[in-house]
Amino acid sequence: MTRVGVLDAKNRLSALLDEVEQGERIVITRRGAPVARLVPFRIDRSSVRARTAADRILRRSRTMRLDGLRIADLIDEGRS
Repeated sequence: MTRVGVLDAKNRLSALLDEVEQGERIVITRRGAPVARLVPFRIDRSSVRARTAADRILRRSRTMRLDGLRIADLIDEGRS
């Protein structure tokens, strides 16, 4: 893991981001003490799947009926 001072990080941010894209992890320090870490970004697939499932449930709830009543109507009446 590379350690870089704040001033150096400010002056070389673009180059540091190139390194991070290649998988490098960089610690940014202030007066020798670590204050931040640059790491490659990765999408959390479990949150993407959860959001997709929630969207699908919401879409279906708008059209689903229960004995002729729409779920949205029951919620609007406060009888969930």
